[in-house]
Amino acid sequence: MDRREHHRAQLRLPVRIRWNTPFGQKTEVCKTLDISRAGLLVPCQETHAPGVPLWVTFPFDDSLGSAQPEMLAKVVSVRPARDGNGSRATLDAIERAVALHFTLPFRPEGNGNGHPKERERRHSPRRALAIPVRVRPPHIPWFEEAMTIDISAQGLRFVSSREYQEGDSLLIAFEPAASAPWPTASETHARVLRVERVPEIATLAVTISREI
Repeated sequence: MDRREHHRAQLRLPVRIRWNTPFGQKTEVCKTLDISRAGLLVPCQETHAPGVPLWVTFPFDDSLGSAQPEMLAKVVSVRPARDGNGSRATLDAIERAVALHFTLPFRPEGNGNGHPKERERRHSPRRALAIPVRVRPPHIPWFEEAMTIDISAQGLRFVSSREYQEGDSLLIAFEPAASAPWPTASETHARVLRVERVPEIATLAVTISREI
């Protein structure tokens, strides 16, 4: 018996997925096997383990370039790709059908250390926006490629698998520079305000405030 919360439609629409690797971000463009309100089933050349976060652009239009909205999702299952009749699809043998579930906007209930969430003190509203961002401590030349969760006039939150501490000084850069949400030089000085665990995904949400 089908226990899915949302009905699936077998539609072949272009989708781009983005994910982090130890050597930077990678992307893959493919066509969905089926879709629902809660997620997608896509054939992937790359291997993705259940629970891994991915960023999804759907539907993806190659003519618009990289400036298209991206949604955070997680891998819920991986299986051999099959066609609409339930038989093995005539796809490359290394392709896998990856089921993705869209995640809800991250609104933490605490500050990551077991204490209740502090009263909101920011002076400008946050806007949910997922764009690539490069992050590094001032004394380290190698940057981390991460993705933002939301952005305000004073700072932003990004998803990271690295360990950062409150008070750490960071340098923030956007690639391409045209995607920068604020007037900025090549790199912007910032300070870590808060580090929180993202529910259901083995990553951290890092809140930074830019230093003007």
